[in-house]
Amino acid sequence: MFIDTAKVLIAAGKGGDGAVSFRHEIYVDKGGPDGGDGGKGGDVIFVATENLNTLLDFRYKPELTAPAGQNGAKRDRHGKSGKPLYVKVPVGTLVKLDGQVIADFTFDGQEQVIAHGGDGGFGNAHFKSSTRQTPRIAENGEPGEKFEAELELKLLADVGLIGFPNAGKSTFLSVVSNATPEIADYAFTTLTPNLGVADIDDGSILIADIPGLIEGASEGKGLGDAFLRHVERTAVLLHLIDAYTDDVAAAYQTIRAELEHYSAALLTRPEIIALTKTEGLDEEIIAMQEEALRGVAGETPIYAISSAAGKNIKDLLRTLRRVVEEQRKLPETEGDITDGRPVITLTSDERAAGWIVEKVTEDDRDIFVVSGEKIEKFARRTRFESFEGVNRLRDIMNKMGINHALNRQGAKGDSIIRIAAHTFTLVENADEQS
Repeated sequence: MFIDTAKVLIAAGKGGDGAVSFRHEIYVDKGGPDGGDGGKGGDVIFVATENLNTLLDFRYKPELTAPAGQNGAKRDRHGKSGKPLYVKVPVGTLVKLDGQVIADFTFDGQEQVIAHGGDGGFGNAHFKSSTRQTPRIAENGEPGEKFEAELELKLLADVGLIGFPNAGKSTFLSVVSNATPEIADYAFTTLTPNLGVADIDDGSILIADIPGLIEGASEGKGLGDAFLRHVERTAVLLHLIDAYTDDVAAAYQTIRAELEHYSAALLTRPEIIALTKTEGLDEEIIAMQEEALRGVAGETPIYAISSAAGKNIKDLLRTLRRVVEEQRKLPETEGDITDGRPVITLTSDERAAGWIVEKVTEDDRDIFVVSGEKIEKFARRTRFESFEGVNRLRDIMNKMGINHALNRQGAKGDSIIRIAAHTFTLVENADEQS
């Protein structure tokens, strides 16, 4: 079954927690800290492969979860990192988060981290110093990235076959390639895109047969709106028109209008026109149909072909290959795709400080919300059930200048601070030590 869209929940592994431990040996009266660090959570990594041409597997497995990192242990033993989860996707797959493309797989073997595993927390051995001989501080492992992604498959072909149902697209593909599409003398025989490799001279081109378009396809009529996305990445459009059509010019213009409604960029794509099923027509009628097309198609090359008789097939394939090679040499014009996640641009003040403080009111009480990548990372790793851990976070805030900003906005010792969904008071209180 051909499936070209899917939604999937992606969850990278949580980092392992650091350990609080002290050496206990017979002849060592006061052993030092020996709690090990937690291991990193596993990443979710997508790998493009030419051996897949559908997203069907994601319909049956809508959750992709990488293993967590192991916790640290005594005797300075670090937890093992979670193994990355490798997920195979078809070449041509787009990964979207909230409608924005975060990954684009365009060649076989391409790998990209889609969700990063959380870092492991430090054990108390990490915090030993000359002034801190018996630290009881250890960190939690960070949660891995987790989100729902939209997958969209756009076939990567050199040539896209377009035209009305019964224009002869499937027959053409079956003759010039190894593809075996269903062929019959009625509309909408082709219900899914078909791919075939056409060999010509010392090379080959990959051709995609797109299910037949009709007027209104870009607005959801017929089958075309579901498959127009597969035309977007083809280097050349081969427009097939049945030579027996009463008004070939109108047929050509109708399909062109549907392409424009879907994406105006498609009108700039190189195009070749093929009049099909010419084996039973007089040369005079063929010439008349060609003349009608030239009146609306301008300089677009036109070939009168017969798939059944093999008429002009090789000449058409040679032209397609030449145009494909010319197009593939042009530089890419699509926007840059970031490695895994969209780039967020900060203002100059935020970039300088690395954090911001906002005062909000909830239930008639002021809450001071601190946000920033670095301080939120510390907060996620803090064990809030340990007053030593919370005090360490307060020290970090002080060193980063956050406490000064809080005081300027009116925060006092018992004011509620919120960082990364965790809340605590600005100054240590008695409850934390109980």
